[in-house]
Amino acid sequence: MTVLTGRLSVLRFSLHWPSVRGRARADTGPLILSALVVALVSLLAGAVPGLMRDTADAAVRDAVRQAGPSADVTVQARWEPDDFTSDGSPGRMRMSHLAADLADLRGRSLEQLSPDLRAALRPPVASVITPTLRFTDGSVLRTFRMAYLDGGDSPKVEWIDGSAPPATVDGEADVPYNGPPWRVRVGLSESAAASSGVRPGALLQVRDERGATKNVQVSGIFRPVDRNDPAWRLAPWLLDPAADADGAGTTRFGGLLTAESLPDARLAFKPDELRRIVTFSPDPSVITWETAHGIAATAITLKATSATSSSLDTAPTWNTQLDAVLRDVTEQVSAARVQASVLLFAVIAGAVLILALAASLLGRRRSAALALARQRGAALPVLGAELLLESGLVTLVAAALGCAGAYLVTGGVAVWWVAPVVLAAAAAGPAYGIIAAASATRDRRVPANRSARRWLRHTAALRRAAAEIAVLLAATAAVVSLFQRGPAPGLPALAPTLAAVAASLLLLRLLPLVTGLVLHRLLRSRRPLAVFGAAQAAASAGRALPVLALVTSAVLAVFALTLGATVQQGLIDGARETVGADARIDITDEASGTTAEVAARIAAQPGVTSVSTAQVIDGARIIADEALVPSRLIIRSGGVSDPSVPALVRSSSGQLRPGMSLELRRDDEPPVRLTASGVAPVVSGAEEIVIVDAAALAAAGVESAPNTIWVNGPGTESAVTGAGALLRSEVLRDRRAAPLVNGLLWLSWASAALLVLLGLAGFALAAAAGAPQRWQTLSRLRTLGLTPRDARRVATGELVPWALATAVGGIMAGAALTALFSALELRLLTGQEADPAVVWPWLGLAVVAALFVAAVPVVVRFEAVARRRRQLAEVLRVGGQ
Repeated sequence: MTVLTGRLSVLRFSLHWPSVRGRARADTGPLILSALVVALVSLLAGAVPGLMRDTADAAVRDAVRQAGPSADVTVQARWEPDDFTSDGSPGRMRMSHLAADLADLRGRSLEQLSPDLRAALRPPVASVITPTLRFTDGSVLRTFRMAYLDGGDSPKVEWIDGSAPPATVDGEADVPYNGPPWRVRVGLSESAAASSGVRPGALLQVRDERGATKNVQVSGIFRPVDRNDPAWRLAPWLLDPAADADGAGTTRFGGLLTAESLPDARLAFKPDELRRIVTFSPDPSVITWETAHGIAATAITLKATSATSSSLDTAPTWNTQLDAVLRDVTEQVSAARVQASVLLFAVIAGAVLILALAASLLGRRRSAALALARQRGAALPVLGAELLLESGLVTLVAAALGCAGAYLVTGGVAVWWVAPVVLAAAAAGPAYGIIAAASATRDRRVPANRSARRWLRHTAALRRAAAEIAVLLAATAAVVSLFQRGPAPGLPALAPTLAAVAASLLLLRLLPLVTGLVLHRLLRSRRPLAVFGAAQAAASAGRALPVLALVTSAVLAVFALTLGATVQQGLIDGARETVGADARIDITDEASGTTAEVAARIAAQPGVTSVSTAQVIDGARIIADEALVPSRLIIRSGGVSDPSVPALVRSSSGQLRPGMSLELRRDDEPPVRLTASGVAPVVSGAEEIVIVDAAALAAAGVESAPNTIWVNGPGTESAVTGAGALLRSEVLRDRRAAPLVNGLLWLSWASAALLVLLGLAGFALAAAAGAPQRWQTLSRLRTLGLTPRDARRVATGELVPWALATAVGGIMAGAALTALFSALELRLLTGQEADPAVVWPWLGLAVVAALFVAAVPVVVRFEAVARRRRQLAEVLRVGGQ
């Protein structure tokens, strides 16, 4: 019983606090470095997922906002037929209850919406808008439309001159088909009346596209009570004349209808030319990334269950592009989230390797003290607990600071992204310490049998090879998964990081071979300093952890730098693809006759180098291999006549290919045969493109009317001012400022900078780990006549292979890693038809290489200064450090 009690007293668990404090004080530098790494990476990893969540919400809202009217949810219905009269004579009936019918449609449509879709939409606005009319007072550039708006109790106006438009007649009335144009009374805004000089009582000289005159009279001048009322968004030209609304150089004026004059407006047009429409505008402030999928699905269901637009009854027809807008932006968000995950995995992998390197350094420095503690009876669990307490406190404090910063930035912390760094920092130090203590005090001896020693070496080599093969297989699986599944969470997002580690392993295998070959050649030379340096380099080239940490950090830094540069250039190229030139002017069909005049006026402006025109027809019916392929048909001018009508084609589906015979189908006209003679350039992101020459098409009997103008030159922006042009510079600015693009660019630069810093820190740690043995050897060589300057040269020779492997090998492996860009779907962010070409940031790559090379003399100089006062007796002592 006494013996058992004595054994329990020896094995009881107790920490030796003086040792804990002493080790912490002695190794303050590596501990502080580890804490800084943990704090920085915890800040980045903890904040980025939250920022991505906020960025995703902002991207969804921005996409809905940018979509404008195309994201509206609309319901339209035909009017009740009015082709009858009270006495049965041919004519139409004036229905005085049209405004009430429109209000009823607005109420019924609101009830048909699902709760989630209703919550994402603003209150509905009912409207009736007439076709475009032209003024016949000598100006062909002024157009006119009438509109009735009903948003419940809005929009409100005050009549400052004249009166609100009254009904032409009271109640119902019979209108014969062959009667004179029916009078319609409208109101003009204050600004429209001032610019046109029209006063109440004036008759407007307008006609429709068929030349039929309309009888429109101004009854009063109004001023809006609230210009920001959402109802005005459907017809902003009611408040102010709109320039270029109906083509370049045109000005649209608007006339306001009231509930009393709405029935008269219907009689002024053909029965089906006016339709009642209820518009629900989405509220971007309430749409988030999480709700976008449900809203899109509900919108699709709503369209699928409504009547078709070709229906001849009065059933309502729902229509919206909100589902397409949300689908596109959710695809962009999904890709951007994975792209951000790729960069985060890269930073975390670099940080974990650097933390492991710091832990290895601590294990080397503490091996003697830990061995002494073991010899004095300290148990491995006790030593492990002491080391874990130290590393745990340092890690938790550093992680808490980083997570606090992340919380201040985003209001939350992504704990799962921070956990790998915290676990690596907390566990690596104790693990290396226990291994060092156990190795120093184990009683296992090296076998005297040569075959047994060879078996041990082969076993260790097989274990290392198995680990390396496992990494290579994981990297291969991740890359294959990335190309098969595209940017998806999980294994595909790990592909660049695993590929970088695999490249580091390859360089780890090559580095001893290269240094050994250099040493072999230098042994024949008469330069002893070079031989000493090469010998030292060959001896340290096989250290796995330093090479892995340095090269992986450099490879991933190059990957992040190149990713950012590629996205930046892709935005520039994507903007040019979208616009097609420095500026593009789209002219409506009604104003297509003014295209040549507008183009000539722009071409005469200073700074304009080229102006080209074409007719662009979306949805042209192209027949290829007996299949209908709706395409964007572009009829260009400036070519030569050719009866064969050659065409350039581009097809994302592969249905249009060079060498094919095509047909252009036309209504009530014979088809035109086309010959696909080449590949067309990308035009405004269209998926199916056919480009033909206007002269060749005219020879085939098809006339064209240009409706698009492209302008190039440094003076483009000032030359097209007021022409309603789409500017390439504006498109580029908007895309650069988009939340997803801006967030990804910021993360790529931040990741690259942090990885370079981690690599430099790893270089310092790797050099510090071998410094005692290196400078002990050099100090002993100094006793044989080596000067301090020569000693620094030899030390430089030892460290140069690591720097060159990191700089040269890291850049080359990082360049090879850019082959993964094609699977990351960067085109979703750059707005390009195809994946952007890889752009090399030469200046950034040069800086990365220079920093690692320049780190060698800095580290050597620092080590020389730190060990300048070592005494000769201390150097020569066996085991001296």
